[in-house]
Amino acid sequence: MTRRVLIRATGNARPGQLAGLGRALASSGARLLDINQSVTFGMLSLEALAGLDHEADLEGALAAAGSALGLDVQAVQVGAEEYHRWSVQSGQPRLIMTLLAPRLPAGILAEVGLLTAEQGLTVELIHRLSGREPLDGEAPPHGACVECWLRGDEVDIEALREKALALGAVHGVDIALQEDSIWRRHRRLVCFDMDSTLIQTEVIDELARRHGVFDEVAAVTERAMRGELDFQQSFRERMARLEGLDESVLAEIAENLPLMDGVERLMHHLKRLGYRTAILSGGFTYFAEYLQQRLGFDEVHANELVIENGRLTGEVREPIVDAERKAELLRGIAAREELAMEQTIAVGDGANDLRMLATAGLGIAFRAKPLVQQQARQSISTLGLDAVLYLIGYRQVDLES
Repeated sequence: MTRRVLIRATGNARPGQLAGLGRALASSGARLLDINQSVTFGMLSLEALAGLDHEADLEGALAAAGSALGLDVQAVQVGAEEYHRWSVQSGQPRLIMTLLAPRLPAGILAEVGLLTAEQGLTVELIHRLSGREPLDGEAPPHGACVECWLRGDEVDIEALREKALALGAVHGVDIALQEDSIWRRHRRLVCFDMDSTLIQTEVIDELARRHGVFDEVAAVTERAMRGELDFQQSFRERMARLEGLDESVLAEIAENLPLMDGVERLMHHLKRLGYRTAILSGGFTYFAEYLQQRLGFDEVHANELVIENGRLTGEVREPIVDAERKAELLRGIAAREELAMEQTIAVGDGANDLRMLATAGLGIAFRAKPLVQQQARQSISTLGLDAVLYLIGYRQVDLES
């Protein structure tokens, strides 16, 4: 009958310790069933599960090896029932919970621990994705991020996400929850809204400001972003107020577009890693193409302004890029590139982006209105746009090495 032994080794890390413990296991004829090791500030923590099909003094061999290696080694026999529970749990789907903030308050760990326990989830692993905090006490330049691996049986993911969103709001922390799968580190297409996502403004409002109709256009924009108005109707209403605006104003606005925090770093890494990127915007091609040239997007899809005799007519060419059109474009690009929808990412801030976010394998609401945050599967509000890299699972040290 197989005997299973859980081995725990701790102590100051030094070269050769894994080799020494491995020799002790081999000399006892043990089989390695599972292993995990980490080193933090020079302190080693190793856990291994070994199986033996014959009588052997594994505990004695490990104790002798630990003494020679400067490690405290404990060996605990695992019963058949306990091993069965562990095996069943290992086969359950894994969830990834990502915590993001300029700095993570210590209290959030206790709250997350209570939340996951309440849902019957086991925290398998917690590791940091962000870089080290500077010695001068300043906040990390790209924020703080830790990733928790969770397992549990029959988890109500939507209920958990709702509670996590509320918990994060209290502590000023973004808490994102996604199911782990083979696709998570194999996303290949990222589609972005433009206004208030890639840039820190709504271009149509800037055009209205130059034309002296800002207040009336801004009021319609706000209602549309909250989902209170049909997009196409509100869009046509706003466009009509821009009739007669001089074309020269477009270039002035384009040259002074305020980029969103983190967008340049995000685009640098996405291009370096081979992602295809696209702008899917209810804004205007004039400005989307300007960003394409500046930041290197592969393609843009937006509304084309109609200009006659050097002035805006107050109309755009059909079809208007609304919520449904954005989702259609996302599906079309994925099909053309022969990508599974699970390999797609969409990022946006408004109600006009919700269908696109729901269609993508990973839909992220970025600094969005409360309605959009609640309906989107993921949300980022506390960090810049480059925090998208954390949700894909990249560590800062890997990106910048």
